[in-house]
This record gives sequence, structure tokens and C-alpha cells, in this order.
Amino acid sequence: MNGTIFDVKEMAVHDGPGIRTTVFFKGCPLRCMWCHNPEGLSFTPQLMYKSARCIKCDRCKKECTHPECQPFGRCLHICPENCLSIAGKTVTAKDLSDELIPSAQVLGSDFGGFTFSGGEPLAQSEFLLELIDYLKDYHLCIETSGYCDNDTFKKVIDKLDFVIMDIKLADTELHKKYTGVDNAIILKNFKILKKSGKPYIIRTPLIKGITDTNENLSAIKQIIGNSTWEQLPENDVAGAKYKMLGMEFPLEKEARL
Repeated sequence: MNGTIFDVKEMAVHDGPGIRTTVFFKGCPLRCMWCHNPEGLSFTPQLMYKSARCIKCDRCKKECTHPECQPFGRCLHICPENCLSIAGKTVTAKDLSDELIPSAQVLGSDFGGFTFSGGEPLAQSEFLLELIDYLKDYHLCIETSGYCDNDTFKKVIDKLDFVIMDIKLADTELHKKYTGVDNAIILKNFKILKKSGKPYIIRTPLIKGITDTNENLSAIKQIIGNSTWEQLPENDVAGAKYKMLGMEFPLEKEARL
């Protein structure tokens, strides 16, 4: 089965136990205003353009015959400043597993396992499940918003060894405002996770004036109880990639209103 990813990060140390390889799935049903991986929002490959490095030679706009360039109307290979790249590639689960396994073999017993992140890996659940089957001999972890139907959530976490799940906002209306979706299904999936017996961590990004308020943090604490809880500092450079994708950083827009 085919799936779309936008990055593979080796030697990751913050994406689960040990030294890991993290696979970033492309596509997400949420639209968090502070998202620091905007290239993970769309399910399709996107052109990234580093305008600050561009010398305005316009070579990339000349017609070329490279098949991979045709969808974007630019030659991706001719730029003397390497201003152009594509975020996202389509792969089969088998080919991706064949690409990933050597990174585990290099580290041997020091390898912690594979982590599936995004984007939202649960949004490509069938591809994810097939990839999990190819990598079942390794410790497997997911970083997820928990936003998917309950049956899919159960099916996926049953095959994993560790779960890192976000709970960003406790209030339903605020969750809709700042992420674009209701949090009811997320909170229900958290209850499923808590009862599953799987080791897990809950994470909350601390976004000034939105998720870091005493009211929100107290409400999340009431929901998660004695669960292990990591509160992550805001990424101050999160907006940099939006311009490269021709997108506006929603958190900056919100601040202007």
C-alpha cells in the first residue's frame, strides 16, 4: 500500500525511549494555529521555496523535462542556490520498511525503535498498519493527536509498544477555535489508551495565552490524572516554514486580530 511521508529523522532522542528513527507522515485533520510542521498538514507533496536565498535568476522557471518537476511548474534541479525542494514523497510500506531497517541495524542493541509522527500518522491508518507489520520486530511508538475513530485507534495502539499523545486544550470550544476540530473523540481515545495497559506519555505544547493558562492546565490535569505529563515549550521559530510553502502562519494572524 502507498503512503505519503515528508521526513525520516535518524538518531532522534525525544520521540520515545532510546535512540530512534522517526518517520513523519504527511497529512493532518487538525489545523493547530501554532503547528511547527506545516509541511505535514497537506496529504500531497508541496513545493518549498527559500525566497531569502533566491538570486532572482529565473532559471527554475524555464521549461524542463524532469517528470518530478512537472507538477510544480519549476525545475527543481537547476537552482544554483538550492532554493527549491519538495516536502513529501509517496512510498509503499514495503519500500519504506526496507529503507528504515538499516538504520536500526547500524546501532544494534543501542537502537531504541521506530516512531511514527507527522502530520498525523493515524490519518493514514491502513498504510501505518501495514508498515507496523513490516517493522514488528522492533520497538514501535506513535506521536499522535489521538484524532481518529475509536476502532482505528484501538487497532493501531494494540500493535504498538509506546504511545505519545497530545492533549492540547480541555475546553471543547477553545479546541475547535485553535485546532479546527472538536476534542470529544480525542478525550474518548485517551480513555481507551489509559485502559489499554500500554505505556504512554501525555504532551501539551505551552502556547502563550492559549494552552499555557492556569485554567487549561488545571483542566487537563483533571482529565489525565496521574498520567506522565510533559509540557513542551513553544517553538519560537515555528513560523519560518510557512513562508517557504506560500502559507500564512495562523498564530501570527491571530495575534494581529
